[in-house]
Amino acid sequence: MKLETLLPLGKVDPGLRQPEKALEIAQVAEQARLVEDLGYDALMVEETKVDPFIVMALAAQATTRLGIGTAVAIAFPRSPTVTAMSAWTLSKLSGGRFTLGLGTQVKGHIERRFGMKWSAAGPWIREYVQAVRAVWDCWQNGTPLDVKGEHYNISLMVPLFNPGPIEHPDIPIHLAAVNPVLCQVAGEVADGIRPHPVCTAEYIENVMLPAVRRGAQSKGRTLDGFKVSIKPLIATAATQAELERKIVDVRARVAFYASTPAYASAFEYHGLGDLAERLKVLSRAQRWEEMPAFIDDEVLHRYATIGTFDEIGDKLIARYGRVVTNAEFSIPIAGERDVDTLRALIRRIHAS
Repeated sequence: MKLETLLPLGKVDPGLRQPEKALEIAQVAEQARLVEDLGYDALMVEETKVDPFIVMALAAQATTRLGIGTAVAIAFPRSPTVTAMSAWTLSKLSGGRFTLGLGTQVKGHIERRFGMKWSAAGPWIREYVQAVRAVWDCWQNGTPLDVKGEHYNISLMVPLFNPGPIEHPDIPIHLAAVNPVLCQVAGEVADGIRPHPVCTAEYIENVMLPAVRRGAQSKGRTLDGFKVSIKPLIATAATQAELERKIVDVRARVAFYASTPAYASAFEYHGLGDLAERLKVLSRAQRWEEMPAFIDDEVLHRYATIGTFDEIGDKLIARYGRVVTNAEFSIPIAGERDVDTLRALIRRIHAS
């Protein structure tokens, strides 16, 4: 399996992801113990080919201090009450180590993969988070459940379905975001944001964080403890020769992201709107093999962090240290050499 190392700046978290095939569920406990032993701060998992809540339950039970979280689970296909229960259970199981990371997904996936009617993501996710918190408040404090909104009307909670108070009820909620609207919503109702990998440090600093602040100010909230967690695009390897092969892959990834309309603002900010439009046309024609050639080295290095194992930690710190609290990346573990490399990277980030 592939171990994704999430290196927050000042903290270190790892995540699990296998882009080509599903995560081996039977190995999660063993991998989580390894992550904890290496000194990481948390272990995150995304929702692609496995249920992230099941993976996090296995990781929670196998560890004692490691933070765990979804990065991210897709919100809209799940009722807020269902998500509230999953998070409540994981917080209780982990002793308060769980973070609920939520994403909205794009219209095409909500409609054609999940079979649901689409609605504007910003108002929807705002109401969703408020509904989740209302359910938690009901369970913890006995507050009458009275959610009334455009998307949800939730008012029933009988004793049979009420798990009652837990020791760690203040579960952090982080929202995936790219555009300013979702960033503002995160500032209003969430405890952190997860910028998409195409969000550069400049874009985060000059577009996303001001929107977060506007959202917080509109609700009279402070941003004490607010997290900014990114899983940057990287190409890294033990040697320069191996790195060249990784660069080919990440160049194609940048091209794919640039072709996706939902991420257009992150390219338009850097004057690359025309490039994104050209790649969108190629994508719709399924001319995938032509797309990487449009990503020259300047664009590649703007969006991807590239370096050998002994360089990548310093490069991530230099790029993101000013604007994020957590930065994440993955390298495969093939043997003891890679374990030692990860351990050294953890020490380097912690020392910074």
